[in-house]
Amino acid sequence: MRPLLLALALLLTAIPARAAELKLATWNIAWLTLRPPVDPALPRGLTPRATSDLDALARYARQLDADVVALQEVDGPAAAARIFDAATYAFFFAREDDVQRTGFAVRRTLRPVQNEDLARLDTRAGARRSLRRGTDITVQAGGVPLRLLSIHLNAGCQSGPLDRADGECETLHRQAEILAGWVAARRREGVGFAILGDFNRRMNAPGDDLLRTLAGPEAPLLRATEGHSNPCWSGAQGGRPFIDHILLGGGAERWVQRGSLRVLVYAEHDPAMRERLSDHCPVSTRLRVPE
Repeated sequence: MRPLLLALALLLTAIPARAAELKLATWNIAWLTLRPPVDPALPRGLTPRATSDLDALARYARQLDADVVALQEVDGPAAAARIFDAATYAFFFAREDDVQRTGFAVRRTLRPVQNEDLARLDTRAGARRSLRRGTDITVQAGGVPLRLLSIHLNAGCQSGPLDRADGECETLHRQAEILAGWVAARRREGVGFAILGDFNRRMNAPGDDLLRTLAGPEAPLLRATEGHSNPCWSGAQGGRPFIDHILLGGGAERWVQRGSLRVLVYAEHDPAMRERLSDHCPVSTRLRVPE
């Protein structure tokens, strides 16, 4: 090979492959609604948010500056638009009428498309205290599709076996099996994916039942919160186990930037602000998606 051609070939091999940067976040904003306090769909005693509270949440959304935010406990696009800039973000929510819906705020440049809801996650559909559907979307990161699911699972079974004789754990077990079916479908589809949201489950015990049910023996999942404690509203007692998680698989687990997990902790320290902001803080991680 001629010296000039050899030099060019070596230069080209030294150039790293291009990658799209993507910041994924999940945020349970705790009964975010614009409905009046007397609305019968709202629980009695719910503290209504003042305009200043909504403005503070909007400032935190700008500080978060994520490309994709999986949302929980948000009452649809109008409420989301009070927190996120609607010119920048598109909103997608589960197609149901519940106040506490799952959804997404997604940068419009990612060409998001909404898929069919994972409706079966609401194992109490039609009940007064129904559960939440999963919101399913696909985004394009540098031309590479990424399938995303926002969830809010049943509370009351944060640790221990899922198959024990306990109503809340039995419900969570059913939801875990439904999620495992969604994961299996994504693997057959051959697409990278992430499940983001409020799992109401710590998943920090070795071989945790929920995580094991989702992953299966030959289907590894990366939990972005693994090995970390949650500083949100922690105070002097230190961090607590996460119940908000970001799980990645289908190849997307290889895109996570090491050390990129972040929790956006509120500057307010007054415990009363937990109801005015949220008892959950935004949790995020960064991906480098090869083009």
